[in-house]
Amino acid sequence: MERLGIDTIFGMPGAHILPVYDKLYDSSIQTVLAKHEQGAAFMACGYNRASGNIAACITTAGPGATNLITGIANAYADKQAILIITGETPTYIFGKGGLQESSGEGGSINQCALFDSITRYSRVIERTDYLENVLNQASKILLSENAGPVLLSLPFNVQKEMVELDILDNITTSRRTAVNPPADTPPRTQPSHQIEHFVDLLRDSRQPVIVSGYGCIRSGAQAQVTELSQSLNIPVTSSLKGKGSINECSELSLGSLGVTSSGYAYDYIINKSDLVIVLGASFNERTSYLWNDRLLGDKNVVQVDIDDEQLNKVYQADLTIHADIKQTLSDVINRLQHEAVDKKQLEDISEYKNDIEQRATSEGNSIFQAEFSLVKAFFEKMNSVFPEGISVFDDNIIFAQNLLQVSTKNRFYPNAGISSLGHAIPAAIGAQFSQRSTMFAIIGDGGFQMCCMEIMTAVNYDIPLNIILFNNSSMGLIRKNQVQSYDNRFIDCDFINPDYARLAQSFGINHVLIESQSRLDTMFQETDFDNGINLIEIVIDKNAFPNYSSRR
Repeated sequence: MERLGIDTIFGMPGAHILPVYDKLYDSSIQTVLAKHEQGAAFMACGYNRASGNIAACITTAGPGATNLITGIANAYADKQAILIITGETPTYIFGKGGLQESSGEGGSINQCALFDSITRYSRVIERTDYLENVLNQASKILLSENAGPVLLSLPFNVQKEMVELDILDNITTSRRTAVNPPADTPPRTQPSHQIEHFVDLLRDSRQPVIVSGYGCIRSGAQAQVTELSQSLNIPVTSSLKGKGSINECSELSLGSLGVTSSGYAYDYIINKSDLVIVLGASFNERTSYLWNDRLLGDKNVVQVDIDDEQLNKVYQADLTIHADIKQTLSDVINRLQHEAVDKKQLEDISEYKNDIEQRATSEGNSIFQAEFSLVKAFFEKMNSVFPEGISVFDDNIIFAQNLLQVSTKNRFYPNAGISSLGHAIPAAIGAQFSQRSTMFAIIGDGGFQMCCMEIMTAVNYDIPLNIILFNNSSMGLIRKNQVQSYDNRFIDCDFINPDYARLAQSFGINHVLIESQSRLDTMFQETDFDNGINLIEIVIDKNAFPNYSSRR
């Protein structure tokens, strides 16, 4: 782990993993005790997303491992490099019904099998004579371009066996030392004829548009996306995870694309564009408007992605490039400097968005009606007070997607993966262990009660955190769907909340209740966002819903 650059590991000890913990005592790796193993997995997810480095979590056998599953499934869907270390009963009692045995023998649960579909590699290491091969395979996957979680399960007796340290010299522990890169590693550069085709499509188009996805951020291509956009007057919209690939205050920003967005980008693509440049966006259910054929049906499409499985996955592109986005755009920009491609003539994007919003408001179709005025005011304050330098983990999604203006100097981490509630708070805590920033976790009251115990992890380790809690005493999405599709037949969507002021007091953290614009103003003046742990509660009417249809 030290050679892989892992400096922090999140988890909870148990009897069957204590030999590893005992060695961690003398290591350079910081151990972080979570309050629940799912929280530990989400912390590792947050650490990885914020740093880009391999993250790690550790638990004991049986329930310790099974409690990780939701968080690891989330990491698998997001292709996150996370090393999972779990304990196991000694091999010599496999099949005998040992406490928390998870070997799959004698009717016990098969712990490794549970993780098979949510890891890129998983092994129970029953002997040390093939440890070198296992560690080498694990490292290659964790270091690959399309990484994913790796599970190593260590039986108690195997943990205590002596192993020669020099086996590590034969294991790949950095990308620089990889002699044989994984087979799924795509080319960094692409044939010149593909770049020529890309430039030709740009030259022939009247109103191109860029759809920037998370792949742009993973590639570090924000500057290249911005340069291509500005050099040719190309407007940019982002997927939810791609927010921040350009500055959303830019005059060429169309905001987010997706079924839960305000619709500016959708309208522009449908009614204006003739060329859509898709950069690292997967066109999932949300981004594609439930795979709407109208979205790209009559357009020329260029798709660039480092993951070849995403190419032509949803829509057929006229040009697909399997390569690194940053390098591809750099090659295109370099070619444009030597070829005559005119800037595109386009209308003022700000006016275009205003016109759409005014029309939607007059027709009663605006995504946020008057009931959300306080929420809108909160994000307006966020945008003015924190134009850069903050990090945001978001469970709630819809408010920040539309109202938070993310720049290339802010970091926005929506609840992606398998979209599991209760992600934002532990993920934000994990991220703070990689590099401290002014950190926000945005969450609804339903998700909050799935993970609020991890606030004490922040308290225990003195981790600054600002929790934005939307309180509507309801599972808002479920209630909304039951209104739209189930004739107001409400079941298991409403609940009674605790007194959040007293809950915050019991944690020893600051609480602010926002029920008015004036309280909002004073809160931004008085609150220590950089160093404190703050629970900021915003009350919402449970019968007020954002105006979109999820068709569920």
